[in-house]
Amino acid sequence: MILVAGGAGYIGSHCVMALLERGEEVVVFDNLSTGHKETIDTLSKFGKLSFVQGDLLNNDDLKKLFDNFNIDKVIHFAAFSQVGESVKDPQKYYINNVCGTLNLLSAMLEHDIKKIVFSSTAATYGEPEYIPIDEKHPQCPINPYGQTKLMVEKIMDDYDKAYGLKSVRLRYFNVAGADSE
Repeated sequence: MILVAGGAGYIGSHCVMALLERGEEVVVFDNLSTGHKETIDTLSKFGKLSFVQGDLLNNDDLKKLFDNFNIDKVIHFAAFSQVGESVKDPQKYYINNVCGTLNLLSAMLEHDIKKIVFSSTAATYGEPEYIPIDEKHPQCPINPYGQTKLMVEKIMDDYDKAYGLKSVRLRYFNVAGADSE
């Protein structure tokens, strides 16, 4: 079973739809602060979908989630993502994006789950030193949102070395599009 944290949000829900269309069994974990319950209702017609409302900052929510579902892979979209807001209220972003991810990684280790896809951002690169930007481009974020995502990437590097927790990072730029559903 695949856990999609933040699966009721824009990008996460499109990922969930693709997984369900492939026949994957998915559990969405979302606090619905920016995601929508209606999205889950729509997605449920595409395949075997479970939904758990909870927060990555609440270890009890995570314990119940991992105890009740046989999760073997994680895709992590759950984060605050508004650059301007991150500049005005960086604490909100550091707590949610970094501490929430640490809680998720801890729960994964407790349940011997060693694979995660992480929704990062091109904001980790900062101002381009050259174009087109590639994965070797220096990472020097210019806002707290980008900083939180880069911190999590570095944490994941350390978790790989220490615990064998493998990660893939998605550093997209602007996300746009719609679905007819």
